[in-house]
Amino acid sequence: MNDYLALAGQLIMVRLFGTELDADTDTFLRRYKVRGACLFRQNMVDAAQLTRFTGALRDAMGPEALIALDQEGGAVVRSTWVPAPPSAMALGAANDPRLAREVGAAVARAVRALGFNWNFAPVLDLNNNPHNPVIAERSFGADPDTATGIAMAWMEGSESEGVACCVKHFPGHGDTHVDSHRDLPTVDKPLAELARFEFAPFRIAAPKASAVMTAHIVYPALDPQFPATMSRPILTGILRERFGYEGVIITDGMDMHAIAHRYGAGEAAVNALVAGADMVMAIGSRETQVETVQAIAAAIRDGVLPLPEVEARLARLARLAAAHPAGPAHDASEAPEREHDDRALMARAWRAGLTALGQPQRPPRGAPVRLVARADVVSDGVSESGVPAAAIAAALGRLYQVELLTFADAETFDWSALPQDGRFTILASTSRRRYGPHARATWRPDLHVALWNPYQALDFDAPALMTYGFAAPALDAVVAWLAGEIEAQGTCPVPGFNGTAVVT
Repeated sequence: MNDYLALAGQLIMVRLFGTELDADTDTFLRRYKVRGACLFRQNMVDAAQLTRFTGALRDAMGPEALIALDQEGGAVVRSTWVPAPPSAMALGAANDPRLAREVGAAVARAVRALGFNWNFAPVLDLNNNPHNPVIAERSFGADPDTATGIAMAWMEGSESEGVACCVKHFPGHGDTHVDSHRDLPTVDKPLAELARFEFAPFRIAAPKASAVMTAHIVYPALDPQFPATMSRPILTGILRERFGYEGVIITDGMDMHAIAHRYGAGEAAVNALVAGADMVMAIGSRETQVETVQAIAAAIRDGVLPLPEVEARLARLARLAAAHPAGPAHDASEAPEREHDDRALMARAWRAGLTALGQPQRPPRGAPVRLVARADVVSDGVSESGVPAAAIAAALGRLYQVELLTFADAETFDWSALPQDGRFTILASTSRRRYGPHARATWRPDLHVALWNPYQALDFDAPALMTYGFAAPALDAVVAWLAGEIEAQGTCPVPGFNGTAVVT
């Protein structure tokens, strides 16, 4: 059984539970020959700590280690101190493939210097659903050819710096009303519509993508029983056979409620591998990780996962690791100058995506301004927490006399109670969640600054600026616009913002 366990361990990617590689985890990785680890924000303190951590992981997992993170850009980043990349939709709004390639390369330089060789990006989901609770600005846009062209340029930049990409979430998470972290979504579209829209980016990317991540979504037209992660007709029938894809297929996190609330950890992992996945992201507890390894080992022993197919999976993973060796690639002495240049690049990219809706007006410098924003800094569980209201007030304070008012709940906040004193009122939206009926019916700021989900700009009959993210350079771009230093030249790459129809 030990031989089967060693094979099984190479087919999983695990979550780690601290900021250093403790002795028990080191033993677990070595015992089961685990080669994949995904790190999250809670595993990171600073560059010195993280580089030490990834170095210890390379030592424990060996030369074919795959050390991954989600560094998409925008709100979905894990290393928050490196140059802050714009979100996918900000790059889609800029519509500049060369700029996207430069950003992808800069992201890769930063994460490779920290010891990563696999980035779970770019997102290829096409977002035409204004109520999607988890994708929104993570998508490059709604047009298959344009959005995929920008995404592929980003991927080329990453690959040029030695970091593997993983396009996601196959066969498409853009048109869902449910977050698969919380429940199991269904996309009930006919095959022809899926092929025309959702499939298109993955079909285009198939010849070039190093890896593809699966979606925990049921597509009844493709497989009425299993979500894509566990569907052989989808992973093998469509991705492998129809699209001719030869790279690595990895599942999304198997601890997400769409899977974990319906299947046992071992059962789910075996189902995914039988369907055609090469690696299972076992990022639950240590107990579920051990359960996963044991279930996969038993499936290999019993022939449920035939040994030749297991060997083919291991070969694909070995090729991925060999093409993208883990570990820093550049001379450390070059790092400060390179980081300075990359921060300037990111600032330029955020500015290029800045988008105006309506005809927003700039209050004169020094004017009294009332800023209204959420009191709390929230995360949706996928993204990092948003920008604090005080930080926005400080940024606007460079130009104006700012009075800050915060609210805890948009649906109970009384907009009509604001003093009618002639102050220019700016609403800054700092969460992903759309506004409810009370706010939509009663609020009307002079300017709405949508610092996260661009669809929030549709919630009010007010001029808006959309940044597609809340990182410091996004807020700096807003201040530069207010100061008259730049114009908002981005074009929102999804329906509803430029005279096209959308249901809001």
